[in-house]
Amino acid sequence: MRRSQVTTVSLLAVLALGACTNAKDVLEPSAITPPASSAQSSATPQSTSTTATSATTTAPAPSPAPSITASPATRATPAQTAALAKTRLQVAPIVGASVDAAAPLTAELQSRAKQRGLTLVGSTDQTATHVLKGYFSTMSEGKDTTVIYVWDIYDPSGNRLHRINGQQKAPAVGSGEGWPTVAPATMQAIADQTIDQFATWLGSGGAG
Repeated sequence: MRRSQVTTVSLLAVLALGACTNAKDVLEPSAITPPASSAQSSATPQSTSTTATSATTTAPAPSPAPSITASPATRATPAQTAALAKTRLQVAPIVGASVDAAAPLTAELQSRAKQRGLTLVGSTDQTATHVLKGYFSTMSEGKDTTVIYVWDIYDPSGNRLHRINGQQKAPAVGSGEGWPTVAPATMQAIADQTIDQFATWLGSGGAG
């Protein structure tokens, strides 16, 4: 009777062990997945905090970048600086533009030239190294007016060295057509572009 009980207990133990082994085989994939998921979950905050830390650490570094990038845009190259420093530009009377339109143009030419380190001289100055002659016209399309311009650059002997041309379109500011509808800002924009292109041409050696 005792032996029978022992045998029964042993048999139950074997069955229980077998059941555990089978259960383990069935549950193992499920059992592996949650820890992996949990590991990812726990790893994610660490990775996030690491990223945040690195972002915090590296955040100050980009700050100087804008000023470094902006400097070349607002300063002339060494070649331009040297060329502009020894240049004395004379602006001839504007051809084709009305007096009212030419006024903001010439005023802005002087202002922009000063910003770029370029010296403008009067019409009677004999020390001019370059002469700038401008020819202007307008073209109206509906409510818009387009200003077309051509600048010829000459040496003191009258030889043409270079040409700058373009057009500037802007909404009309008054009634009618032509120059009365052209805003001062349009002429100022043309002046800025002209001086900038002149400076670029000088910096490239002033050829062609």
